[in-house]
Amino acid sequence: MKRIILITGGARSGKSSYAEKLALSLSPNPVYMATARVWDEEFRQRVIRHQEARGPEWTNLEEEKELSRHDVSGRVVLIDCVTLWCTNFFFDLQGHVDSSLKAVKEEFNRFTAQDATFIFVTNEIGLGGTSENELQRKFTDLQGWMNQYIAAQADEVIMMVCGIPLKIK
Repeated sequence: MKRIILITGGARSGKSSYAEKLALSLSPNPVYMATARVWDEEFRQRVIRHQEARGPEWTNLEEEKELSRHDVSGRVVLIDCVTLWCTNFFFDLQGHVDSSLKAVKEEFNRFTAQDATFIFVTNEIGLGGTSENELQRKFTDLQGWMNQYIAAQADEVIMMVCGIPLKIK
């Protein structure tokens, strides 16, 4: 039975750790779908550390944009994270918010049409102040609207604060 769970919060709030524990509690062999695009060497090292930290029980998939290319029917799949996923669309579409939002929503709908348990991790980047940088303001809009879209479809929404899960929905 299809189920969508959204886990949100600030940087280093414990989102990914909580999501990983949740996925493992729901399945002995969950899927970890990483959406990161490797931008530089420091980020590549982060990715390697994350990969090495996961055990052999995980099926690891790297997918920057087209999540729906992967058949995850009947599986528990952790998507980490929506922020990086949106970033990939945003940069590929030259910072155009409306086009990016449309493309991400369409891909979300295709992907979640599968009968699976989806655990999406995202960031609440809009909790901070308004940026003086136009590009950052545009991305904050995109991220906030996509978070709202996923939350509206979600069966459950958890917000992480200081490593503590707060049930929102």
